[in-house]
Amino acid sequence: MKKVIAIVAGGDSSEHDVSLRSAAGINSWIDKEKYDVYIVEVSHEGWFAHLADGCKSPVYRHNFSFKDGWGRDIKPDYAYITIHGTPGEDGILQGYFDLLSIPYSTSSVLVESMTYNKFALNQFLRAFGVKVAEDVLVRQGQTVDAAQLVDKVGLPCFVKPNGGGSSFGVTHCKTLEALLPAIEKAMEECSEVLVESEMKGVEISNGAYRTKEGGMHVLPITEVVPKTDFFDYDAKYNGLVEEITPARLSKDTTKRVQSLTAAIYDILGASGIIRIDYIISKNAAGDDVINMLEINTTPGMTPTSFIPQQVHAEGNDMKDVLNEIIADKLCN
Repeated sequence: MKKVIAIVAGGDSSEHDVSLRSAAGINSWIDKEKYDVYIVEVSHEGWFAHLADGCKSPVYRHNFSFKDGWGRDIKPDYAYITIHGTPGEDGILQGYFDLLSIPYSTSSVLVESMTYNKFALNQFLRAFGVKVAEDVLVRQGQTVDAAQLVDKVGLPCFVKPNGGGSSFGVTHCKTLEALLPAIEKAMEECSEVLVESEMKGVEISNGAYRTKEGGMHVLPITEVVPKTDFFDYDAKYNGLVEEITPARLSKDTTKRVQSLTAAIYDILGASGIIRIDYIISKNAAGDDVINMLEINTTPGMTPTSFIPQQVHAEGNDMKDVLNEIIADKLCN
């Protein structure tokens, strides 16, 4: 009997549809000769397994099972979580699968919840010497003094939901007057908002994963050149960006970035594929400075996403990478 893989997608954030696109990519790469694969769509409206005939089968949450098209009970052996946002990127689903003893593709509850909280992540990594932006956390209902925020982080600055991704609710603020409306906009996505200083430089992204058999594997680096004001939703998903893999960095900077990616992965105790975004700025002497921007523990997995680009750039195949990731936790 083949093991059953559930690709868990959807979620309750604005990234629901983006997540389903990632699920389609993952589904195309998983080895169907080794595994039976179902996409399980999760949202506040219900949990449903997508069947081969186009129908949807309700998922019984007490044991994460469902009926297939012939009425047989299907209970997945492994969950490949590709939800971008809650509840798949903030630790909630990880806790659920831990209770059911179902192995999954991502990091643990603690790592997921901390990396999803951008402010908490910054404070944690700053203690290890990782360079991050100056930032202030604003909570819903809190009195906000825009002038005090600007004194702390300066202008221009970025206002973004403290949890979330795909640049939903993000504003690049260039004036004091734009700050409060930007905070209100971000509050529509999350009850906590991060206001952080702008880091000027070259934006890059670097994926990595570790398995028991293969050890640490850091992928080539992608350089991000948006045609918009910053790397927003249009740049990410509507083609308004140039993505260059491998990035146009010096050998020394490339090595330093990849070493830092591996170090952060191990500091966190991460698992599965993660992607770390950085800004490469210059110091007074003109040397490259590596600034951590954010960490994505369920990175996009469409054919044009960063991770597949980086895997292809090193001459590897996504099918082989996913087989390695799944086999790392799936008991045979």
